Amino acid sequence: MSPPNSRPQPQESRLLVTGTVLFYLFAALAMVMANKWVLQTTQVPLFFLFMQLSIAVVLFLISHAVGLLHIPLYIDGQLIKSFAPTVVLTVVGLSFSNYTLKYVDASFYQVARGLILPFTVATSYVMLHARPSFRILLSCSIVTLGFFVGVFMDAVPISRLGIAFGVTSSAITSVHSVVIKKSLDIVHGSALHLSWYTNLLSAILIIPLFILGGELPGIMELFFESSEAVSSDGGLSAFSTFIWGSIITGSVGFLMNIASTLSIKITSPITHMISSAVRGVAASLLGMWLFDDILSGGRISSIAIILGGSVYYTWIKHVESQSPKPDTSTPQYERVPLEDVEAGNGTPPKPE
Repeated sequence: MSPPNSRPQPQESRLLVTGTVLFYLFAALAMVMANKWVLQTTQVPLFFLFMQLSIAVVLFLISHAVGLLHIPLYIDGQLIKSFAPTVVLTVVGLSFSNYTLKYVDASFYQVARGLILPFTVATSYVMLHARPSFRILLSCSIVTLGFFVGVFMDAVPISRLGIAFGVTSSAITSVHSVVIKKSLDIVHGSALHLSWYTNLLSAILIIPLFILGGELPGIMELFFESSEAVSSDGGLSAFSTFIWGSIITGSVGFLMNIASTLSIKITSPITHMISSAVRGVAASLLGMWLFDDILSGGRISSIAIILGGSVYYTWIKHVESQSPKPDTSTPQYERVPLEDVEAGNGTPPKPE
């Protein structure tokens, strides 16, 4: 007699993978759209990031208090020193990412940050001495071509400042993907504990940044001069938009932190890249629908080329991972998923 659970397991596994992929798809879209919704009305993007991180920290503490999660509540100087590189890169990367989304259309956001893959491969070669294959370099060239098509052949006016922020945040993300491996060792391989400390320390670090960045007058105006719930035209006021946007993105970011551990275990790189491709297309369509973005031929071509290069890269990495590796002493590079970065997540990337 066969065990009673022998048949349902494959179906349960497929449902788990499907549920996780769909969650990441909708969560990542919600993060980008909610961020754009707030950033197009607020003048305090750094304080907005502080609110997102703070809400995630509060949810971590509540979950710990009710027994849903178990997180370490100790902190000392040595721990702060050990996490300093990761936290600094997280704060700077997220800040530049928010500034990118503030100055470019939601439909162009993926293009503005399209150099993450080439930068990651280059950073891994410099810092980890991981020599990429010719086909990996070809995929990076395709992605880079897509970026330049979007920047120089798009008929829609583009903010050069937004592109500069996007390129810089992409470079920071690539370095972050390398540095984060060392931080994982500090918490004995616990992705959940790494997410907790990254959110907590990032929230603390960003306080002097929004003060030095001159956002205090904007914060005072937001809370004390425009605190009405509804604007004169009947829509949500800047204050209500800010509060609701902070709650949505902070909560979704927290959930993405929690789900990341499960995703790393049960989803393959191919599955992740397919969902990323779907998300890229959906983000462009939602940007056109929600924010009246214009999808020109150049922009559509750019997104398609970047997605094509990314899919080709993932397929090559999958093929290379199946072949025997004669020399395992050479470090291999890994990529941090964009949604984790946007959520302030310090979890390690899935091998690709």
